[in-house]
Amino acid sequence: MVYAIIEADGKQIWVEPGKYYDVNYIPGEPGDYIQFNKVLVLKKEHSIHLGRPCINSVVIKGKILKHIKGKKITIFKTKPKKNSRRKKGHRQKLTRLLIEEFLQ
Repeated sequence: MVYAIIEADGKQIWVEPGKYYDVNYIPGEPGDYIQFNKVLVLKKEHSIHLGRPCINSVVIKGKILKHIKGKKITIFKTKPKKNSRRKKGHRQKLTRLLIEEFLQ
């Protein structure tokens, strides 16, 4: 089993080659390739490489599949005794990435 833990947009994500992941919006067109340089942990068959804080020699290559919107979140605010109510919704913009390979 081969996997890596990368830092993307301030979050740590466990990734494996050949799988897709939803991360916060990354500017780019579907079909564009993107590289992640901040690799924190890399596990190959029988070895684990730990970065302090990052492994400089490893690059993760991914492809932008599409841009999507996340699940709708409803925000409802009230003020007591004032008959003041506010209802608002939000959908986060996401990017679906396909992790293709780990380059060294």
